[in-house]
Amino acid sequence: MIETESLLPDHAGLARAAEILRAAGLVAFPTETVYGLGGDARSDLAVARIFEAKARPRFNPLIVHVPDLAAAEEFALFDARARAVAAAFWPGPLTLVLPLRAGSGLSPYVTAELDTVAIRLPAHPVALALLRAFGGPLAAPSANPSGRISPTRAQHVRDGLSGRIAAVLDGGACAVGVESTILGLSGAPALLRAGGVTREDLEALLGPLPIGGNAQSPTAPGQMASHYAPNAAVRLNAAPDPATVFIGFGAGAADLNLSPGGDLVEAAANLFHLLREADVLAQNGQSIAIAPIPELGLGLAINDRLRRAAAPRG
Repeated sequence: MIETESLLPDHAGLARAAEILRAAGLVAFPTETVYGLGGDARSDLAVARIFEAKARPRFNPLIVHVPDLAAAEEFALFDARARAVAAAFWPGPLTLVLPLRAGSGLSPYVTAELDTVAIRLPAHPVALALLRAFGGPLAAPSANPSGRISPTRAQHVRDGLSGRIAAVLDGGACAVGVESTILGLSGAPALLRAGGVTREDLEALLGPLPIGGNAQSPTAPGQMASHYAPNAAVRLNAAPDPATVFIGFGAGAADLNLSPGGDLVEAAANLFHLLREADVLAQNGQSIAIAPIPELGLGLAINDRLRRAAAPRG
């Protein structure tokens, strides 16, 4: 066990975080999606520590975070199509899976020894300030124990990883609340994970997008069948039931409500926090029941996370 420092996103906090990262330590930091667990993406030791802290399977690749497109091109091969997508959606909650550039210097643990790399340019000002202070690429999966609910507040990180990581950089609540969309562009375009950029917005630029991904041999993060799970069992497309903790959507009685007004943006921002609250409320074997969510816009990402949260656990 190590002492986990709490850092503010000011000059001193960013300098301390960068110092830890240069020594192959781990720092959790906010992005617009969820908190990421950052380590130097070029350091085998730092990346191995990420897998150890999260108890994450080594075959599950990580996302590399960079401060600008020029930095991204140091690690991935961009064609005209990839540059057009980056121009439209970066900085923002979109990860691109692209061919790995030869001699990139990234640890092979980051890519799970694949010939592709998942890379993104976050929009959160604290994430960008940390990337610039550190001066290098950060491998950063969500800052939580593997398979559990993703963190959207600094306290969520502390609840799951205190004693396992060097520091938490507190930037407040995450605005988007679900992880980045992952778009495969190493071949024909494919949606590898629904997330903060909607399928509809991507298809407006690229045309129809098939769903890709493989839970047994992931080509990108977030493809494991069971993921984002609370301790209590989860039931989907449910109605209120006194024997459950009911999470509603839209008007109607509920123990907790993702969005009383039926707003999918609000629901995404509240999703992981309310799953945690429901898990605390669940008593004596109660399950968590969740109202139907429309399968459109950010609802695609919300339902993806909920299906994985409800999946049978190994």
